[in-house]
Amino acid sequence: MNEEAQQLAEFVAGQAGGLDIPGVAVDIWAEGQETYAHHGITSIDNPLPINRDTMFVVGSISKTFTATAIMCLVAEGRVDLEAPVRRYVPEFTLADAEAADRITVLQLLNHTAGFAARLGTDTGEGDRALEGYVAALAESGLISPPGARASYSQIGFNLLGRAIENVTGQTFEHAVESLLLGPLGLSHSAYAVNDVMTRRFAVGHNVAADGTLAVVSQWKDSRANNPGGGLVSSVSDLVRWARFHLGDGRADDGTRVLPAEALLRMQRPTVQLRDSSLGDAIGLCWFVRDVNGIATISHGGSANGQFADLHIVPGREFAIAVASNAGPDAGLQFNRAVVQWALEHYLGMAEHDPEPLPYSSVRAAEVVGTYENEIMRLVVADRGAALTVECLIKPEVRAAAHTELPPDLPPAALGLLPDDVFIVTAGGLRGQRGFATRDEAGVVAGFDLAGRLFSRVR
Repeated sequence: MNEEAQQLAEFVAGQAGGLDIPGVAVDIWAEGQETYAHHGITSIDNPLPINRDTMFVVGSISKTFTATAIMCLVAEGRVDLEAPVRRYVPEFTLADAEAADRITVLQLLNHTAGFAARLGTDTGEGDRALEGYVAALAESGLISPPGARASYSQIGFNLLGRAIENVTGQTFEHAVESLLLGPLGLSHSAYAVNDVMTRRFAVGHNVAADGTLAVVSQWKDSRANNPGGGLVSSVSDLVRWARFHLGDGRADDGTRVLPAEALLRMQRPTVQLRDSSLGDAIGLCWFVRDVNGIATISHGGSANGQFADLHIVPGREFAIAVASNAGPDAGLQFNRAVVQWALEHYLGMAEHDPEPLPYSSVRAAEVVGTYENEIMRLVVADRGAALTVECLIKPEVRAAAHTELPPDLPPAALGLLPDDVFIVTAGGLRGQRGFATRDEAGVVAGFDLAGRLFSRVR
């Protein structure tokens, strides 16, 4: 093991051990070489050692595959980014039919279609799952007019998955396999349980009521969520995927998968983000961020008790993939620490969180309250000398769920910054920045956190 690999292994083991995470895997591409580290086990109930090919549920990193598949169809002249999505999904409708007519493919890719974050509908595991998902949207509303603002949405990418099915005549999964996974040799990436269960794969872990770790009962989301979050992959495959996005659009064997310009187009900002730790802007799916004057693209992903991150620095030919099988508190902290360490260690790119303003009871009183979207609830409380934010799944959503859901995050310190901006300063969401929105009377009416809008309910 060379010095770089030894330093990475020691840091990874120290962080994972300190956070009591069962298993983690990290793969780094830098200066034309691959360095990886892994630590721990796939499951506390049925343990196998983690290795670089262990498959994790990578959650929303799946969106980068869906977006790239769309770009393959764009390159073939079969999809137009500026066209209404109804051209490719004619069965799509909303409660506001005129709004459904106006939503474009591009707006789905950059989260400006106006959709809420998620749709709590399970349409089964059959080949018509996405068809049923689109049908379930018929009574849905929007949180904003199409094109008015960016708000992160699983719904939009699942709708893109249905567009891929209609255009190719294949199921979404088979289309992505033929367009991307097969040509790029991503042999440790799949969507279907049957394609994973004969490989080495990690299971999620959450903290039980008694404070001990327990294996989660729901391994991955329903099939209709595959386009937005259902890929299972390894860190080695994710780094291979990153190298493709660093390249000229050809596979290792020279096969042209996508024009180089299409890959570059995905990395260019299409809509700016305000005060978001996700990025400064959104390209075509990728979050675009300037770190110390250097452009980066990235995407994270979460599943039940599993977390993954993929960061790419195109100008430095650098990429890092991280996966962990504990959460949400420990997994998020681990992934963030490893990415920050790697960017600084390999590239000298050190990024530090801004210092919150001193506590003010006047400003605190303005933001204290409860904020919700269709799935989640944020509770901002004043503890007398400091603010806290609690992020939890709405009780009625838990009560209606037929499967195990991730645990709520404990209250964490919340710091206020100028111009109605805030930052979480502790716990799994540490470093997450967002902002408050005000109504016409100047009263705080909403919180944007992790790219998602939460409206004030009290």
